[in-house]
Amino acid sequence: MIITETITIAHIADNLAKYNAQLKDLTPEQIIDWALQVTDNRVVTTSFGVYSAVLLSTFSKQEPCIPVLWCDTRYNNQATYEHASRLIRLYDLNVYKYESLQPQSYTDTIYSKVANVEGDHHAHFSEVVKLEPFRRAMRQHAPDLWFTNIRVRQTAYRSNRDILSFTKTGILKVSPFYYWTDADLDQYIIDNDLRKNSTYFDPVKALANRECGIHLQ
Repeated sequence: MIITETITIAHIADNLAKYNAQLKDLTPEQIIDWALQVTDNRVVTTSFGVYSAVLLSTFSKQEPCIPVLWCDTRYNNQATYEHASRLIRLYDLNVYKYESLQPQSYTDTIYSKVANVEGDHHAHFSEVVKLEPFRRAMRQHAPDLWFTNIRVRQTAYRSNRDILSFTKTGILKVSPFYYWTDADLDQYIIDNDLRKNSTYFDPVKALANRECGIHLQ
């Protein structure tokens, strides 16, 4: 059943379990349509990762002017930069790219010292190339609603979220494809003739079952 009532973010916060239960039976497109009615102050984030074309192609049809925030670590592989360029052109994305305020030489020095994801150098590298740019992006855009592409079973943290959740600062996060599996997304890519960024690698996240940090903010 499609939710037709218009509600506020405060009301969602007070009735989160109820709305998550109702949205679970809707398609991602219906979830997006519903969320777009909640507030005009919204953004979508992307890393131009493996399944980024799924969410971004959907927004190109439903809300083509939405600000697309990209925190570019400057350490993506060439395939990812080519994938990003293609999607930006193809969907005429309204992209705002954020990078570290530090020069490349400085971040290269930190990255060269990263031995493992548990070390202090990796934590500093993550802060400089991704977390600070992300916080800066969110401060500048100050959204009330943030569309993401997190999904259940990706990490332990994400498995404890839902279609709707809230950040520590009270921003409503909406994950339209939350309950979709990799197989579901692969089929969607085939059915809609989309590109998959199969070689994507995030040096901040490093491991598939690890958070890069922006969803912990």
